[in-house]
Amino acid sequence: MIEERYDVVVVGGGPAGSVTARTAARQGLNVILIERNQAIGVPVRCAEGVSKGVERFIRLDKRWICAEVKGANIYSPDGTKITLGGDKMEEVGYVLDRKLFDKALASDAADAGAEVRVKTEAKGVISDSGYIKGVYARSMNGYERIYADIVVGADGVESKIGRWAGICSPLKPSDICICAEYMMCDIEIEHEYSEFFVGREVAPKGYAWVFPKGEDCANVGLGISGDMSGDGHRAIDYLRAFIRDRFPTAGVLTEIYGAVPVCGPLARSTANGLILVGDAARQVNPLTGGGILYAMQAAEIAGDVIAKAIQEGDTSAERLREYESRCRSEFGKRLETGLRAKEFFFSLSDEDLNMLAHSLEGITLNELSTGALLLELIKRNPGRLVGLAKLIL
Repeated sequence: MIEERYDVVVVGGGPAGSVTARTAARQGLNVILIERNQAIGVPVRCAEGVSKGVERFIRLDKRWICAEVKGANIYSPDGTKITLGGDKMEEVGYVLDRKLFDKALASDAADAGAEVRVKTEAKGVISDSGYIKGVYARSMNGYERIYADIVVGADGVESKIGRWAGICSPLKPSDICICAEYMMCDIEIEHEYSEFFVGREVAPKGYAWVFPKGEDCANVGLGISGDMSGDGHRAIDYLRAFIRDRFPTAGVLTEIYGAVPVCGPLARSTANGLILVGDAARQVNPLTGGGILYAMQAAEIAGDVIAKAIQEGDTSAERLREYESRCRSEFGKRLETGLRAKEFFFSLSDEDLNMLAHSLEGITLNELSTGALLLELIKRNPGRLVGLAKLIL
């Protein structure tokens, strides 16, 4: 069996993994990033929307940007439209080509000195004296041991790395948003606005979206809570009905399926010699399902903490908890608010949602963010939303 040695092994070549690898490599560590698929960025399992805050993490290339949107339209069950816009675009400012974007992030990691290796799948973690010391992997060369001072699990919502390390809690159906999406062509949409649709008939305990991708193309998809899925009521069933109703003549270019954790971040995302990042750590806004920026933000923190821990010769869980503490400080409150708001809104009937939409009808909110929308709803419905105000304020 082949044996190799690195300071850090990162499992997963999405934004969380690539930014962690890049950050650690820039601080002089010997880093390898392994990805089980044959190419970084595929298959795409994302609606591809991201806020302009992404520019903090990478200089954008116009080739990766399919569309730039200036706002969003949200439609209640009865069709009432709420328009949000402005410079503070929390969830959607760009619609990306994730294949190109993810490859660029991995290329940045390689430029920083990290080794990027595809078609290499982690098959288990190496443990010694209570510490994670690397991973067992299978590649084109056969089975191998990759030893490292720290292993980073950036392997998505299913995170085998977390399970193998014994720190990843099982997800209940209600903790997951099950998603289906088509990339569609010959479709009539608003090219400068993303659109969202809510209601039990459209997407129970979830929402549908239309994200423009330029040249009369768009990502059209929806997500539903896992506990609402069943025979004849799967995400794909709701998506097909949504498209029959709104875009019956459009063509389908690509089909995408996946799941998003919407339960709030893990209480513990570190162990001796191990850190989980991104979807593996459940770093996703539970209300919107948006997670790219949180993953990249956490990844920068992880890379910095890893570098310091290795330089100090202390890779214990206690030392690595600095990562958890900094993540909570930087974006924990937003994820907590998103979780509470999700639980509140999922308890509402379609009639309740229509009533709330009517209270904002004709108003353009100059900030597309979860917080701004919630505060405006509370302001205009103080009596009805006293429960929500108690939860998030």
